[in-house]
Amino acid sequence: MAKYYSQTHEWAEIDGDEAVVGVSAYAAKELGDITYVELPKMRSDVIVGDSVGVVESVKAASDVYSPLSGTVNEINKNLEDDPGLVSNSPEEKGWMYRLENIDPDELEDLMSEEDYAKYLKTL
Repeated sequence: MAKYYSQTHEWAEIDGDEAVVGVSAYAAKELGDITYVELPKMRSDVIVGDSVGVVESVKAASDVYSPLSGTVNEINKNLEDDPGLVSNSPEEKGWMYRLENIDPDELEDLMSEEDYAKYLKTL
């Protein structure tokens, strides 16, 4: 499965014709201990760049932007009880939602893992 990143620090891992989405390890580290996660609504249609949720920590609150367009077909309900999963495992157990009906052409506007690592060095 290929993983892509946005400049706003969200990731999308492509799984067939779906994408699993979350915030990057860099974003989670910058936010600190995450205390609350607002997830998108099930079956909602999102467009690239839409604010789809919020991640709150002891330091700050940050909007989460969708890196791809599609329809939300699953949310990570574990985050309701344990928002710290985003802090502790942002790119595995701390995923936020899944999208179906994604447009593969939109991946061209995202960065590969290697390109994202280079991008982080410029910040």
